Amino acid sequence: MRPDRTAGGEGLKLAYKLAESSQINGGINRILPATDGDFNVGINSTEELKAFVTAEKEKGITLSTLDFGDANLNDAMMVQIADAGNGNYSYIDSLKEAQKVLQQEMSATFVTVAKDAKAQIEFNPQQVLEYRQIGYEKRQLKQEDFNNDKVDAGDIGAGKKVTVLYELTLADGRPSIDPLCYQVNKTTVPITSKSDEITFLKLRWKAPQDKKSKLVSLSIEKKALVSSFEQAGIETRFIAAVAAYGQKLRHNPELSQTSYQQIISWANHAKDKDPQGYRSKFVQLVKKL
Repeated sequence: MRPDRTAGGEGLKLAYKLAESSQINGGINRILPATDGDFNVGINSTEELKAFVTAEKEKGITLSTLDFGDANLNDAMMVQIADAGNGNYSYIDSLKEAQKVLQQEMSATFVTVAKDAKAQIEFNPQQVLEYRQIGYEKRQLKQEDFNNDKVDAGDIGAGKKVTVLYELTLADGRPSIDPLCYQVNKTTVPITSKSDEITFLKLRWKAPQDKKSKLVSLSIEKKALVSSFEQAGIETRFIAAVAAYGQKLRHNPELSQTSYQQIISWANHAKDKDPQGYRSKFVQLVKKL
């Protein structure tokens, strides 16, 4: 066979066949392809691959992808089939990254503790004039899908954290757009006992073997806010630096007044103990620009 030919679809079929033959009821049954995703023989359509992986997922076999290489890299497909297979996507560009994914984070890579995890957030118009979601644009669901357990969503591995960021303009701030002439001002809703709440958060997820989701909810009050960025926790400040970096790379106009040097400063002051050196590596990455 020519070295530039990759029958990735056939490889996946063989992997699933072997997984089915040794499947453990109630155990971890996961396919872990390590490839650049350049499937050019046989099944190579992303939609076909997603349909195939989804069908296998229903049999109890999940899939995570390890992306290698820098030529002919099809990371978009690898991300999508990992999502369809209730798994994780990782890009391995160095030995250190391989150790991170396959050693330090192995339990998160292989062990799912919450599947079809969903978050629904409602902001109090008395306190929030406008908001902007940062990231997860491709994972947004319709409002009615939140309660629908048949709608697929993201999975969370053991020890993993998921962060959703919003930029808010509070009631005492200046909105980015002028109010509409013919619409009722949302901030004129009657004062209620919940007027001190900033937002109401609802979370849904399923246990790994369950078909029905669990629901928890909580309100977040204005007193939970801090008055300046410097007073925010170390985790929050570092996450903000990473999010800002991603938006700068995408030339987001919202970050036009934020410099890479400022992002470096945020990250440097939020490195904390950093035992594996990941945060220092991020700072070095930003410095390359």
